[in-house]
Parts: sequence; C-alpha cells; structure tokens
Amino acid sequence: MRTLITGGRVIDPSSHMDKRTDLVVQDGRIALVAEKGGLSVNGYDRVIDARGKWVVPGLIDMHVHFRDPGQEAKEDLRSGSEAAAAGGFTTVCCMPNTRPVIDTSDRVRTVLSKASRSTRIHILQTAAITVGQKGERLTDIADLKRAGTVALSEDGQSVANISLMRMALRRAAEAGLPVLDHTEQPELRDGGSMNRGRISEITGLPGLPAEAEEAIAIRDILLAKELGVPIHLQHISTKGSVDLIRLAKSWGVRVTAETAPHYFTLTDSDVIVGGGVRGIYHHKLARGKTVDTHRKMNPPLRTETDRKAIIEALKDGTLDAIATDHAPHTAEEKSHEFINAPFGVIGLETSFAVSNTMLVRENDFDPIRLIELMSTAPARILGCEGGSLEAGKPADITILDPNYEYIVPAAGFHSKSTNTPFAGMKVYGKADLTMVAGKIVYENGEIIYE
Repeated sequence: MRTLITGGRVIDPSSHMDKRTDLVVQDGRIALVAEKGGLSVNGYDRVIDARGKWVVPGLIDMHVHFRDPGQEAKEDLRSGSEAAAAGGFTTVCCMPNTRPVIDTSDRVRTVLSKASRSTRIHILQTAAITVGQKGERLTDIADLKRAGTVALSEDGQSVANISLMRMALRRAAEAGLPVLDHTEQPELRDGGSMNRGRISEITGLPGLPAEAEEAIAIRDILLAKELGVPIHLQHISTKGSVDLIRLAKSWGVRVTAETAPHYFTLTDSDVIVGGGVRGIYHHKLARGKTVDTHRKMNPPLRTETDRKAIIEALKDGTLDAIATDHAPHTAEEKSHEFINAPFGVIGLETSFAVSNTMLVRENDFDPIRLIELMSTAPARILGCEGGSLEAGKPADITILDPNYEYIVPAAGFHSKSTNTPFAGMKVYGKADLTMVAGKIVYENGEIIYE
C-alpha cells in the first residue's frame, strides 16, 4: 500500500519541521517527506488531500484509564481505543489501577494480548509500583519489564512510605522503566472533593488543598535528586507545583511533568454552574446554583492563578506534556451527590480541540509546541516509538483540522462514558484522519476496522 498525503502543513517537532509539503507512506512506514512538496499524484494506491490541515506525528496520551479489566461498563480496551483514534491518538498508555490491579507479569501480558486482538492503535501498559497498590511491598519490577510494561505508576494514590518510594525509584532506574508519579499526600486529602479555597467555602464542600499535591511533588523531586534518577510527575494542577518543578530543573534534576486540558481551561469557579444544563448531574446550592459532578476530578480544578501558571509552564518548558487522564464513569455514578460522586472526567475526544483553542488560539502558542506537548515529548518520556515524521519512522500520523468550529456535546462520544467537563464549550479543532502503522483507523467521524 502506497499513500501520498499532499498539500498539508507538516508539523514535526522531532525534526523542527513546520511547512507545507508532501509525505509518502509505504509498507507501514514514512518513505519520504518531500523537500519542496508538489509530488505527482500518479502511482499511489491512495492520495489524501490535506490542504488547510495539519499533518502531525500521531498524538500520544501517556495517561488514560480504560477500566479493563474489571469495570468494562465504564470503558474497555476497544471502546477506549476508538475514543482515542477519534481524538487523533495513535498511542495511549493505560494506568494500572484496574480490578484487579495490574501488578504481575501475567496481568500485563493478558492486557497486551487482549489489546492486540481488539484494538488498532498502540496500547501501552503501566504496572503498579506496589503489590495491589497497597503501599506495603514493591512489585517484581524486572519481571514486569520482561512482560512488556513500559512504566510504573501508583496512579490513583501516592506511595506514602518514603523509604519504599526511594527503593522503587532506584529499582525502576536499574530496569530502565520511568516512574509516573501521582503526587498527593494521603494525610492531607481529608475527605476533600474539590479545591480548598473560596469556592469550597461557598459550596460547603470539603476541600483538597494544593499542599497535598506539592508535598509529594517536592518529596519525590528530592528523592530523584539524591539518587540521580528520572521521575515524571502526573496531572500537575497548582502554581506551587510548577514553581517546584522549575526550581528542580534549574538544579539539574531529571524531572518531567504533565498536565491535562482541564487544568489550563477551567477553574474551581466552573464547578458552580447555572441550573438546567445537565439536570441530574447538578445538585442545588443557594440562589439556584448547582455543582457539576462532571467537573469533579483529582487533583481538582484549581484557581485562576493556578490556571495561568499552568499555561505559562507549558509555554516555557517547565511542563513537558499534555495528557488527558481520561477517566470514564457511568452516568449513574456521576448522578450521585457531589461529595459521593467518583473523581474523573473523559478527555480523549476533546483534548486536541480544547488544547488548540486555549493554547494556540487564545495564548499564542506555536503549533509546533502544541504537537511537541501532545506527541513528541510523551514518546520521549515513555521511550516508545512515535512522535516523529522523519523518513523511516512508523507511519503513525494524524491529520488535524485546526479551524473546525463546534460546540462540545454532552453525549455521542465513541467512549462508553459521557462525563466530559467541556460540554457546551465552543472549541476549534478536530482529527480528520488517524493512521497507525500506515493503516487508516479513523476518518471523517468513522472508526475503520479491517
């Protein structure tokens, strides 16, 4: 199969390319990136007209929850991968806090085997740092690596025992596995359900303090500094964490960090909404206001100061990647009172649109920086293939329409779940086509299975 993608704006951070040119795909790999474009359209099995579009390395989400095994009513590998493909993602990295927890080599192999049979994108699997995520003893890290694990994470909680975390960082480095670190001091959670501050006082809801995130961030940065090993901090949401990461990088600590679109788009004020938008998902407050469980996630939405700090940190390189923390829940679960509803929102199908709207259109980000955050940097951090359009690389390619305008719907996603925090938001951008290893898996709204 020989395919020509012609006339698009080819954006490839790995080679510092950003220009209108042509690209040839053959036998699952990128065969040619034309210097000047304008290749003849003859002699190809398919010609794709990408005029007015961005042609980018396939997007990579290094933080998703596909709930498989154990909670497939919320999401499974197939539905999650379809949502990913529809969002322009060719690779995703699944967290291990499933039921049962992915903490053995057999469980890693089972997930990867099922993914190979039921999905057409690249599914990467993390494994737990501790057995059962109980924080008591380390998993067999070397065995997990042999089984195909790409990273370790205790996502959903932190490893509270500092000595155990220190040992985990050392052994992970010996095995060549990155540690993806959930930063939250357990003792400071205190039953919180939203950001602690003025809005939590107004709503009367218990608050999660910024210090809960920052305490583990600085603890584990210092461990990485002492040991001389890398560490990756997940879903950063506060200005304090950003300041700590910036300081750590100035020290030469090998720290990388991600954030998610909701942290540079929404604030804790957005938890309070006017009545009638989603009915059962809202719970009444004084003066006819309600709080929206679709905007309940952990870490929570923070303040406007934090939101602006996240944007600046993405721009100046303090933060390295954008991940969705895609966390599906059923409608029934999200219909509970806010304090009892589960944490988590979906984001795969809106990630590019929200990021393009908020960063490129509203904050003057260079598009090449956005694609670095959503593709090239995640590939580098995870040590996986992808994130590049250089000749000879796998043909994992996404064609994006950055000018497509729409209102984010409240339903109708490829995901099984609908708990988006962005319903009703006007955004710009969508994936037109997603190609994995030279094969089109999504095009113009349709999932394509051979």
